[in-house]
Amino acid sequence: MPYPSKLDSETLVSAAFDMIEQGGVEAFSMHKLAAEFGVKTASLYRYFNKEALIQAVNTQTYTHIVQTMYDAVAVDADPAQRLLVAAKAMYAYAHQHPVTYMLAFRNSDDNLRPDEDATEQSVLPLQAIMAEISGEADSLAALRGLQALAHGFISLTLAGQYRRGGDLEAHFEQAIMAYLRGWQ
Repeated sequence: MPYPSKLDSETLVSAAFDMIEQGGVEAFSMHKLAAEFGVKTASLYRYFNKEALIQAVNTQTYTHIVQTMYDAVAVDADPAQRLLVAAKAMYAYAHQHPVTYMLAFRNSDDNLRPDEDATEQSVLPLQAIMAEISGEADSLAALRGLQALAHGFISLTLAGQYRRGGDLEAHFEQAIMAYLRGWQ
């Protein structure tokens, strides 16, 4: 009877995600990951090399963020409220997974970025909601602006750059709503 494999792509991505979230990408190694499963490092390369595994973690992170946003959105709310709820879900996800969140968005290396096709397809429903506010012709620019505002605010918050006090989550919400009102 063959010995069942402890490994599959999904399991490796999940374990790498956890390892990176706990220790950072700098501390991540294929050797440590293999040790976690009690296998030789070479066994992992059947599924991924290190670069491809980090890209898979980044793609999973992006996919989870977008899914978290969609899960939070109520279909019957007005478009601004739907986008606000989506942005707040992104904010919450980033604060629950700060290391992998930042890793997914800070890579200048194309080989480490989330899969481009997956990311583009995942934001199209958000762009459709934005189009209800900005109009179809301006929806891509408006969505990019919303993403920049949300990600910038989240990144500064995670980096501890907002030191003047106040309720940062409430300020995030105010900034998002002010931005959306500007497109109405």
